[in-house]
Parts: sequence; structure tokens; C-alpha cells
Amino acid sequence: MTDSERDPASTGPTRSDRMRPVELLVLAATFGIFTGLVVGLATREWLLALIFFGVVFIVALVVLAMLSLAVVPSGEKLPQQDDDAPSAH
Repeated sequence: MTDSERDPASTGPTRSDRMRPVELLVLAATFGIFTGLVVGLATREWLLALIFFGVVFIVALVVLAMLSLAVVPSGEKLPQQDDDAPSAH
């Protein structure tokens, strides 16, 4: 199905929703590049700077992904707790 055949009233992801993963990758890469440059310029050991870049990139990517999962989009409500469900206390 092409875009011209799709129903205009259908609720698909918006452009900002589709670009969100790219934003997270760019932000994580920025953190990694900054850390790699600081380590590289401070120690002059470029292999160590590359290792720090990789570690910081992966850690930043995981942390940003976990934080983005915790955010509730505006307009959506949190699911209500069922009063009949057993509780832990």
C-alpha cells in the first residue's frame, strides 16, 4: 500500500515520532564524541579515547532509551489501578 492509497484519517506515527530514535542516537553519539575527545586530548592515547567513546556511547544510549520509555506522551492517561486486584500490602 502506497502513501496515496492510505486513508488520510488513519492514525500513524507522526514525523517527530519517527525521528525520535535518530535524536537519541545523535545525542548518545555527541556524548561519546565529547568524552572521546576529552580523553584523547588529555592522554594522547587515541586507542583509549576510542574505547571511552564506545563505552560512553553505549551507556548513554541505554540510559536515554530507558528514560524515553518512562515518559508518558501528552494526551495519554496512565492506566488506572483495578480496585479488585490483590495488593501487596
